[in-house]
This record gives sequence, C-alpha cells and structure tokens, in this order.
Amino acid sequence: MAGPFRLAFVGVDHPHGAGWRQLLHGMAEEIEIVALVTGPDGSIASLEERLAHLHRFERVDDLVAHADFDGALVCLPNRESVPALRTLVGANKHVLMEKPIAACAGALEWAVAEFRSRRLAFQCGYLWRYDDGANRLRAMVAEDRFTDLISIEMSWFTSDVQRRGAGHYLFDANVSGAGFFNWLGCHWLDLLMYVVPRPIVAVTARVGQNGPTPVDVEDGGTVVLELEGGPLVTFTGGYWLPRWTNEGGWSIRGSARWVHWRPFVSGTSGVIEVHGPQPQFLAMDETFTLAKDEVPGYGGSTSRRLVRDWLASAESGRPNPRNTIESAVNTLRLIDLVLESSRQGRRLECRVVPEESLP
Repeated sequence: MAGPFRLAFVGVDHPHGAGWRQLLHGMAEEIEIVALVTGPDGSIASLEERLAHLHRFERVDDLVAHADFDGALVCLPNRESVPALRTLVGANKHVLMEKPIAACAGALEWAVAEFRSRRLAFQCGYLWRYDDGANRLRAMVAEDRFTDLISIEMSWFTSDVQRRGAGHYLFDANVSGAGFFNWLGCHWLDLLMYVVPRPIVAVTARVGQNGPTPVDVEDGGTVVLELEGGPLVTFTGGYWLPRWTNEGGWSIRGSARWVHWRPFVSGTSGVIEVHGPQPQFLAMDETFTLAKDEVPGYGGSTSRRLVRDWLASAESGRPNPRNTIESAVNTLRLIDLVLESSRQGRRLECRVVPEESLP
C-alpha cells in the first residue's frame, strides 16, 4: 500500500473518539484520517483543531458516495453501528468497529460470510486480546502451567450511572439494547474465550438493577460459566463505583498454581501475582509488574498493536488472526445467553466454541 492508510473516522463524539484519534495521531506515517462522519446527533464538541479542515459528513452513505478512503473506524451506538457496517462492507471498505458492534448476535451474523467472500479486513475494539498481561495468562494456560484448571474468577467494577448521567445512550435500551454486560462486561467475556479457548457449555446469570439510579438496562450482576472439562468461571461487575475509576481483575486457580492478574494498578500496565508449588522448603511466589504504558491515546500500545494488525490484514488480504468477525459474533452470543439466563431465572445449557486464535 503506497503511503499511509486513508481512514474515515465515523462518530466524532463517541466516548472513546478523542482517545482513538490521539492514538492515530501518533501513527501518522502508517494511517491518516482523511474524512469524518459526525455521528447520530451531529455533535463535534471533541473535534481537534488539527482535523477541523477535513470534510465532514452526516451520514455514512454520503461518506461512501463522496470520499476517497481505504477503510473506516466506526465509533457509533449499537443502533447505528450495524447499518453503518452494512454500508461500508457493501462499498468494499476495510472496517475497525468499536465493540460490541450490536445489541445481539443475530444483528451481526450476516457479516461473517460478507467479510470472508470480499476479503475485507475486520478488526474490533476488544483490545485486551493485545494486552501483555492477558497474553501471559494465555501462555500459562496453553503451556499447562496450571496443570488442571479448577476455577476462574473475574471482576470489573466501574463508575456508577450518575457519572455519565442516566440519560446517556449507554443506558437507553432503544439505542444500546443492553447495559453493563454489552458495553463493558463484553471485554472480559470476549477475553475469556481467548485466554482459555474451551467451549462454554452452560450459563447461569443474575443481572439487573443494583445501583441507586434507575435506568432501562442492567447496571451489573453476576455470571457463572461452565467450561468443557469442568472449570467454573464467575464474573461479577457493574456500574457501581461513586467516582471515575475502574477496579477489577482475574484469579485463575489450578491444581499446580494459582495466579492473580490486576490490570488496573496505578503506575503500571498491570501486576501478575504467581503462586506455584512448594516441593520442599521454598514456595514459588512471584510478583511480576508490567511497566507503565507511555503511548498516548485510547489503549496505548495495546491499541496500537490492534490497529497494526488491522492494517496488515488489509495489506495482505488475509483475516486478522486475533479479533475475527466470528469471535465478535461469539462474544455477542455469550452476552445473549447471559441476559436470557437472567430473564428466565435458570441455568442454560449451550455450546459456545471460541474462535481459534494465534498465540
């Protein structure tokens, strides 16, 4: 590809919009924003002055008809994301979608055949698949360092509904379709299928309204997942903290070691605590700290790796091996099961098979 990849940025004022643009600004030799689509409400409050000269469109249809670009980064609410994706794929454009893309798996399943037949590069914002700490956990599992997996405990607690305001589209069922598990919990549900690529055979969930501010969608809850072969996964999280912050992590327990991963430790890119065997007098214990990420923008070096994978896929014509359209649909299927289990108030048997990914 001669020159930088020409990118259309769709959804200027998305919650992650400015962060994505800051990241891309540091990759100017590889990718250049050449056009903008404002988003459903037309707002451009976060638009940087360095991009103010670019042609702006109100609709993706107009972008496709009048702009010259190679692919698009789409940052839109669920209700607008899928129609935008259809238009871009129909125009044979490469697409990087903000997660989760849709409110349910059925809204996205059509895209699997389209991306494969057209040889278009797909990427989505499940950036934790590119995180160093997460990939160290994946390697531990792949190399059987736990021996027999017993349980995985995941948590993610974040700012309460009042931080954004109950009127935000994230809490509007007509726009987003669902709440915490669709917008934020999706990260851990997706990452689970990457770190521990075993089929999920049953889901039990209790999600709903737990915080003090009434909204249309679930603000959090607890999920129990049963993996093939016996390991149990629990995930508790929600919009429950009375400040702008994130708290959470993973604990993985096996017959030969147990590990705690704390990805949100201030001043670091995460801390991994490893507790191994004690064959005689000395036990194997280690605290492994990942250095603070100094790359500016949304997701830092993690998202930079994600973008570069997408650009490589566009150049080669081969599917991105880590975030695939199939894995994005799989994550939505799992979210659907979480919500349905809670609605029915019972355990649901299923078979969600993780998409194969590179080490």
